[in-house]
Amino acid sequence: MKIIQITDTHFSPDKPHFNGNWAPLLSWIEETGADLIVHTGDLTVDGADKDADITFSMDLMRQVSIPMLIVPGNHDVGHLKGSDQPVNAERLSRWRSLAGDDRWLEDSAGWRFIGLNSLLLGREDDEEEAQFEWLDQSLSGRAGRRVALFAHKPLFVDAPDEGDTGYWSVRPAQRRRLYDLIAAHDVALFASGHLHWAWQGRFDNTQLIWGPSAAFIIDKMEREMPGERLIGAVVHEFDTAVESTIVAVPGMTAHVLDDVVHEVYPQAVKQREPVE
Repeated sequence: MKIIQITDTHFSPDKPHFNGNWAPLLSWIEETGADLIVHTGDLTVDGADKDADITFSMDLMRQVSIPMLIVPGNHDVGHLKGSDQPVNAERLSRWRSLAGDDRWLEDSAGWRFIGLNSLLLGREDDEEEAQFEWLDQSLSGRAGRRVALFAHKPLFVDAPDEGDTGYWSVRPAQRRRLYDLIAAHDVALFASGHLHWAWQGRFDNTQLIWGPSAAFIIDKMEREMPGERLIGAVVHEFDTAVESTIVAVPGMTAHVLDDVVHEVYPQAVKQREPVE
């Protein structure tokens, strides 16, 4: 079983800065012989507020001849309370009506593949709790299958027991609940995106992957993180275990967000400007 993970494509009909990476990525995907494509979020530039971003991006995804499953990112459904675009019922409804389910389960080749909406983690509301209950049931019902989890946000950035990283990873209380479920249910892989860094490591018996963005890298706007700046995808090959390979896809452009952030995400610039 071969799964291609793509992530953080940031497509938009109105802000087409990164759209040019789709043609080489699509060509490469079609040549891989993969059984399934998993997109781990930030499909869009601003699907959180614009129907057109989601419909445009989903039309691109339908060009792939291989089945695809997608989980949303913060630019698709919003982020934490207090952010510029917090997750709310309207944003979740937009995603679910235009892109499909924000969580999913797929069984194949002795594995159970699970996709999570990691933007619900930290909300501490009924939506978050419903997803945790669904995840518990999905893991408890795996019937001997090994498990791979896919989500937008990583479990942690620098260390498994780190504190709250805010924007970047799952919050500590929700992370602990995930750790407990992962330990109890033979979860072999947790694959995510979001950071725009490519990294591979482990936590106890679980392999961790940060998929490289298919859109841009970040230079000086944010701090250095583990891994490397890379534009590409991940190839996951599942047998009795999983082997994952981070790939720099030929023909794709490593755009630098610092150079275009004023045009693509002006709200991010405003949030970082010092208060005088």
